Amino acid sequence: MTNLTQAEIDERTALLKRFRSLLEQQRAKFREYLKVLESQEKTIVAEDTESLLAHTELEQQIASNIISLQKVIKPIEVMCNDTFSGVPDLGEIPQLQADLQNLQQQVLDRNKKNRDLLQVHIGQLKDRLSSMKNPYRNARSVYAQSSGVATRINISI
Repeated sequence: MTNLTQAEIDERTALLKRFRSLLEQQRAKFREYLKVLESQEKTIVAEDTESLLAHTELEQQIASNIISLQKVIKPIEVMCNDTFSGVPDLGEIPQLQADLQNLQQQVLDRNKKNRDLLQVHIGQLKDRLSSMKNPYRNARSVYAQSSGVATRINISI
């Protein structure tokens, strides 16, 4: 490695600290997302539609936060890879990245499990709806019947 000035060392240190900070934020968001997915599974089983709607909205917010963090992380990761190529020790960054990969996989697995569970419940609801008997199915509507009421009035004197 070539001799670096103190300014270059400070710049690289700041870059690594920012990268680590962003990775930690993303890890926290993935953990939050995983908790939401776990509680969403309980609401699917309990068939609580109000809570399911709230969980879905929260899930969308967290996912958009993760996406916006990812948009910031990618360029910084490229800069770090370019700046520190060949440097064996980057501290805890490789561990953070591995932890993020693991959390990402857990989120994907949990999300698939919830989707499958939701599909089963939707199928059960469809079966219940199709098996319901409509008591008014063959009855004629009160409003559709012709009544025996006069339609003309004779007002002659």
